[in-house]
Amino acid sequence: MKVKNQSKNINIITLGCSKNVYDSENLMGQLQYNGYKVTHNADKGDIVIINTCGFIHDAKQESIDTILAAINDKQNGRIEKVYVTGCLSERYKKELPEEIPEVDQYFGTHDMINLLQEFGVDYKHELIGERKLTTPTHYAYLKISEGCDRSCSFCAIPMIRGKHISRSIESLVLEAEKLAAKGVKELILIAQDLTFYGLDIYGERRLNDLLKALVKVDGIEWIRLHYAFPTGFPEEVIETIAQEDKICNYMDIPLQHINNDILKSMRRGHTRQKTEDLIRKLRQQVPDVAIRTTLIVGYPGETEEKFEELKQWVADTQFDRLGVFTYSHEENTHAGKLIDDVPEAVKQQRVEEIMNLQSQISFDKNRQKIGKIYKCIFDRKEGNYYVGRTEYDSPEVDNEVLVDATQYPIEIGKFINIKITDAQEFDLYGIPFK
Repeated sequence: MKVKNQSKNINIITLGCSKNVYDSENLMGQLQYNGYKVTHNADKGDIVIINTCGFIHDAKQESIDTILAAINDKQNGRIEKVYVTGCLSERYKKELPEEIPEVDQYFGTHDMINLLQEFGVDYKHELIGERKLTTPTHYAYLKISEGCDRSCSFCAIPMIRGKHISRSIESLVLEAEKLAAKGVKELILIAQDLTFYGLDIYGERRLNDLLKALVKVDGIEWIRLHYAFPTGFPEEVIETIAQEDKICNYMDIPLQHINNDILKSMRRGHTRQKTEDLIRKLRQQVPDVAIRTTLIVGYPGETEEKFEELKQWVADTQFDRLGVFTYSHEENTHAGKLIDDVPEAVKQQRVEEIMNLQSQISFDKNRQKIGKIYKCIFDRKEGNYYVGRTEYDSPEVDNEVLVDATQYPIEIGKFINIKITDAQEFDLYGIPFK
């Protein structure tokens, strides 16, 4: 039975990555425009919509646990209906209704129109940029494309999200302008693969042209690039980063590994030499660039020798930011046909070794910042500290700048120069500098 009662409070629970956050914000904007009361990750709601992640084992388990908890609330009369959308329900569209039939209805990653119709709402295309932000009002994610055409052996995203589909430059600029009018100062560009942008609709890579258009948007002061695939990297982007003050000297490049045999099995399309050439070029043209990467340990065939190569490379490369995942053996992927031959305990130990190494690298780099002055934006107040970031740090995942709130008044969402007075592995401490 469809819901057509705008007095109902809809609580949207978002799991997974920033792409899911963006989707939830669009859904919330559509519902709110049509008179519904919407909340995000709240404790209460007459109706719950769970936007799931289905990427790797831990994320899938979190999604299932969240669904079961919502069903329990429904059975105990605390909520009326439970809907499930997103990656998990797309990936397991046949299995989930059979295994968890208590959910009122399942929707996939491309079913927003159908989901809205369940609430008696027609999708409004004119609401570009009118989504309900769940982030602090001074920064927002801007998803420039959907899906992925890559064939990485370990990744289920193409089967979940489909082929790469770029949005037009005009629509993205319009959304950026509307966000800026709301007070957004920082745009975080996201996609499964930023560097592929434009190939499908323009016949060539157009990320550089998009950046040159976005820097002209009044009110936007920082533009940050996330998820830039290394293979086929449009090198003119490096020059634009160096030239444009609004584009943060920050690059998120998920490299995953460095051993050539592992890279070939992963179907990444690049080698150790090409990887190192790209990093060298980035650092030569943008000397103070902060490079963030993610790695996978425990991939099939990762011997102790190959892991030591990865570990030594991390030590030599000195990444500014780094995250590590254990390999998740996923069905219907190319790597799923391989033998998952690295024990889980060994995978976890390798994560700890890499992160211990990176902690020391980050500590050493942060200590070098003491006495220097950085332009920072402040996201929130937490306890006795205002919590901010430099242009070299993305929210949620990177270093934070802490300022004593008992001594210095700081306005959230404002840029301010901060002199660094102390540093730890992943935190900087500072005072306002005038």
